[in-house]
Amino acid sequence: MTELTYELAGELDRFLGDPGDRGGWFTHAGSIELDEREEFPAGICRRLDDWGLPAHYVPAEHGGRLTDYEQLLHLMRVVARRDLTVAIGHGKTYLGGVCVWVAGTPEQAARLAADIRAGVPVSLGLTERAHGSDLLAGELRGTADGDGWRIDGEKWLINNATRGSLLSLLTRTGPDGGPRGFSVLLVDKRELDKQTTSGSGAVYRHLPKVRTHGIRGADISGITFTGAHVGRSALVGAEGYGLEIVLKALQLTRTMCAALSLGAADHGLALALDFAAERELYGRRLIDLPQARHQLATAAADVLLHEALATVAARLVHTQTDELSVTAAVTKYLLPTGTEDVLAGLTRLLGARAFLKGVHADGRFQKVERDHRIVGLFDGNTLVNLNSLVHQFRSLVRGRERGTGDLAGARAAYDLSVPLPALDPARLSLVARRGSGVLAGLDDSVERLRALARERPALVPAAEAAERIAAVTARVHTEMEHWQGVVSDVPPAAFATARRYTLCHAAAVCLGLWTHSAPLFAGTGTEPLWRDGLWLRAALDRLLTRLGEPDTGDAQASAALLDHLVAARHSGALFSLHPYRLPGAPARAAADATTARN
Repeated sequence: MTELTYELAGELDRFLGDPGDRGGWFTHAGSIELDEREEFPAGICRRLDDWGLPAHYVPAEHGGRLTDYEQLLHLMRVVARRDLTVAIGHGKTYLGGVCVWVAGTPEQAARLAADIRAGVPVSLGLTERAHGSDLLAGELRGTADGDGWRIDGEKWLINNATRGSLLSLLTRTGPDGGPRGFSVLLVDKRELDKQTTSGSGAVYRHLPKVRTHGIRGADISGITFTGAHVGRSALVGAEGYGLEIVLKALQLTRTMCAALSLGAADHGLALALDFAAERELYGRRLIDLPQARHQLATAAADVLLHEALATVAARLVHTQTDELSVTAAVTKYLLPTGTEDVLAGLTRLLGARAFLKGVHADGRFQKVERDHRIVGLFDGNTLVNLNSLVHQFRSLVRGRERGTGDLAGARAAYDLSVPLPALDPARLSLVARRGSGVLAGLDDSVERLRALARERPALVPAAEAAERIAAVTARVHTEMEHWQGVVSDVPPAAFATARRYTLCHAAAVCLGLWTHSAPLFAGTGTEPLWRDGLWLRAALDRLLTRLGEPDTGDAQASAALLDHLVAARHSGALFSLHPYRLPGAPARAAADATTARN
């Protein structure tokens, strides 16, 4: 494993300081105050710029520091663990620039990279007031005008629409629209300001900030263009290929959205655990009551399951790029919805204190729960991602029948000691034509686990659960055959099948990750999670339950997982598959943080 991935995240966390220190510059108390005022965290974002976070939104080939999407995942998780408003407000610059990384010219990329590294916010203008996620219905027009286009129309509910100086704008450049009727134009408002000052009148105006229940301080607004002129150099990729460019770019951003859910879950789980340890009911601590223990253990299992999926998905960006249409849809569906379920369960544990302000932990739980609700909505909502999978049923079923799919790419992602190759954006595809290498390797992972269980009886529960998962996966693919011809008007039953597919995909990821990487964690603080398949047993139990199957009845794994959760909290470690020390926490062996990735 490469040491740099976690070293850099730890470096950023230390730069942010102790979030419990009320004299710090990025604290939990400060985030609550900004939220109350619905104020954008501009000062915090400037400090993140000072640290150099924007450079990690820029691929290295364009002068930035982005070489590894797993590393970016962990950096954004650090920020999201503090405050989702900051993570979204700052991180959306990556979303704004990614179309250029996918399809722009070297000259475009170099100019944009310089701006981003300098801290210039960038946004992505996709949605419109009347059409939402129906991108083909977009009405903002780019009309041929001399050496470029005249832009007229409105984009709405755009993150950083007002703060951003540059926008990647999905624009209808063909009068009749359609799949080849849209282009991406990189619009620089600083250049448009020159048109205004030259006497032609205002060519754009910002729409008012939209007040929201969560991420209250974020700049969620809109922008209207009236006769704004952009030159040919604004065109990203080929004219008429805007929709394809955007859909490929969203595969990257949807995968990275996992960091937001992971950070929210980190924060919520820590708050709930502290409450359960402190709260007394009926003469006993809440954490000693069976139902509370079950709720915490369930949340803990889901958090590790989600971390496993997100870690592998970030690596698959590099190793299995042509199947990212599947990986991104699975990840963007499961992480937000699963984390919503985690937070809902912890809400029941906290009771009234999950909703009250200024009573428990400054009211932070109600903020993180509110803030996270939006994660499932942007970059393609739940139905959009499930629909994407339904449209790939045919290739996924055929790939399974033929034994195709990039199995080597999946194995490289599972083995955390394998260095990641550079991302080649040209390999991005709208459809995984050869099927899924992740699912193609499921039977092999099950067999490897079965063989290990014959020598190590402690692994028998994991092997038995894995065999049940394999049987469910076969049935799900049979269901997929029935719906593989669906193109439009997708029935609810097909969406249900797609949901079950995401859980089978996640199970295959968990099995692949454990069977390929468990030995790497020997001698680290998280070895107990990996030894005897503890986290894997808990994750497979949760996946079977979420698939509507009987649970494994593995009470031992549930109890051991909760014990590790409590021990990690007491020692100042992040509850994670990886050894990671939190800033401001009690001292513990520093060697843990570096040993795991040697």
